[in-house]
Amino acid sequence: MQRLRIVGAALAGIMLLGTATACGSGDEASTDEKVVVDITVKDGEITPKGDRVKVSAGQPIDLVVTADTAGSLHMHSDPEQEFAYDVGTKTFPISIDRPGVIEVESHDPAQIIVQLEVR
Repeated sequence: MQRLRIVGAALAGIMLLGTATACGSGDEASTDEKVVVDITVKDGEITPKGDRVKVSAGQPIDLVVTADTAGSLHMHSDPEQEFAYDVGTKTFPISIDRPGVIEVESHDPAQIIVQLEVR
């Protein structure tokens, strides 16, 4: 009986190890998945308000802006980028190759919208 418990515990450990390895593989594959950041400009306010989003270097990112007024976003990357949008919904596809924290902000109203934490 004791021997069955030991074998059962060993098998459970092997199964858990296999699951952890599979999860690790899934994480690596997820760097190809597109990250979508929804940005809403409504009644003079912008959301999100400084949220941090973790992404991998080179991972595709869509900044999706839905706005009730025209405006622009500014991204503190190298080189810096600016994205102008009109009323409605517009998608800006980007990717960042170097690790660091990249801020996406608005100048009107002045606020940090999102921080892209690139690893």
